[in-house]
Amino acid sequence: MPDVIVAVDSVSMRFNMTTEKISTLKEYLIKRFKGQVAYNEFWALKNVSFSIEKGEVFGVLGLNGAGKSTLLKVIAGVLKPTLGKVEVAGRMAPLIELGAGFDAELTARENIFLNGAVLGYSKKEMKAKFDEIVAFSELEAFIDVPIKNFSSGMYARLGFSIATATTPDVLIVDEILSVGDFKFQEKCEQKIKQMVDGGTTVILVSHSMDQIRSMCTKGVILEHGNLISSGNIDELCEFYFSKYN
Repeated sequence: MPDVIVAVDSVSMRFNMTTEKISTLKEYLIKRFKGQVAYNEFWALKNVSFSIEKGEVFGVLGLNGAGKSTLLKVIAGVLKPTLGKVEVAGRMAPLIELGAGFDAELTARENIFLNGAVLGYSKKEMKAKFDEIVAFSELEAFIDVPIKNFSSGMYARLGFSIATATTPDVLIVDEILSVGDFKFQEKCEQKIKQMVDGGTTVILVSHSMDQIRSMCTKGVILEHGNLISSGNIDELCEFYFSKYN
């Protein structure tokens, strides 16, 4: 039997969108108290089910607004699904938003320990990995600079370096490899391949079909929150190209 590490079971995710412009919190609370706040229901995910086996690199494809980022947030536990459930066997390192888990007022050095704690690593573990994190990020000259002064590419370098310094069971990467220079992207891809060789499972969202083809083995395609296809990555990419090009 295959060793399933992530199981997504009949997951639906609903958001309530207000239908009118409310400019202040006071106005919102008054209208809410009077029952005057009207909502439209928006289902970002609709009855999505699939499983991922240990050691796979799993691609999530879809146009903008398909539900990809929402799905990753549900898997990571950032969002609780409205319906259905997700089971993950092991420790996760989610790279789903630039700067998530960082404090912009703190230096890169301080944020390494803060972000490590958010990911569930001890101070001792982060101390042991500190030099490796700094070297991989190539941010030695900026290690004591508050990260509010960082570019998006520098944020991505630091976040990726922290998340991959230890060996999570599941690494979730949402478009973060598209930020920054091409040379560093290649370096990240090589690091991911090393982690997969070591048994880490990777869930990847990328707009680069070349990246998806070269790195992934299986995947799913989302459209308006629905899972419309799943399986072998080469077949999925062919289907994706024929449908959207």
